[in-house]
Amino acid sequence: MQIMTREIVLDTETTGLSPQAGDRVVELGCVELINHIPTGKSLHHYFNPQRSMPEDAFRVHGLSESFLSDKPLFGAVADEFIHFIGDATLIIHNAPFDMGFLNAELASIRRPPLTNAVIDTVMLARQVHPGARVSLDALCKHYGIDNSRRALHGALLDSEILAEVYLELIGGRQVAFALAAETAASHGGAVVTLPVRQRPEPLPPRLTAADLAAHAAFIAALAPEPLWNKYLDMEKAAAPATARP
Repeated sequence: MQIMTREIVLDTETTGLSPQAGDRVVELGCVELINHIPTGKSLHHYFNPQRSMPEDAFRVHGLSESFLSDKPLFGAVADEFIHFIGDATLIIHNAPFDMGFLNAELASIRRPPLTNAVIDTVMLARQVHPGARVSLDALCKHYGIDNSRRALHGALLDSEILAEVYLELIGGRQVAFALAAETAASHGGAVVTLPVRQRPEPLPPRLTAADLAAHAAFIAALAPEPLWNKYLDMEKAAAPATARP
């Protein structure tokens, strides 16, 4: 029986860098993955932060006080958010930042903090690509993921892009193909693979007769009867006889 793994790729936009200083969440985007594959289900909301929008934050995401003024408060959709993520593992780029803000929002409405398992893709990227830049844009460039729509930060768009990056970080297309095969098999289907094309003629050996002779002389100088000669003799004996004219 196939085990279903549910994950939620999540991102937020905020009024600043510190919930302790009064900054608030203004956008939330979530994308559902089943067995690491996007299902098409998502959750997206803008929020009225009930405070001014600093210019630095506005330059990042482009969300103005005017635009957010008629949007719901975080508390109005908290239940929908908690129900959507359930007990899924959360996939977040720079997870301490987003988790800190989300738990601060939940605390403000007297709700307990999130207890979901979390995978921080910044830390994961540093393990996979030590010493390399691990911003979302840099990872998109590394993996050839189109992020041309990302003129400004946006929670849902960034979650969709991060889902692609996450798949590459954990193994890329090989993982997706293996999971697709498992899914198809569990539903009585099959994944069709095309046969690997073979060369009509084998490539010629790179070693010349002189190379082989020099190697044989080197081996002979090491010991009277090198142990690996035994395996060479076995290999020759197992090889099919060459047809003679």
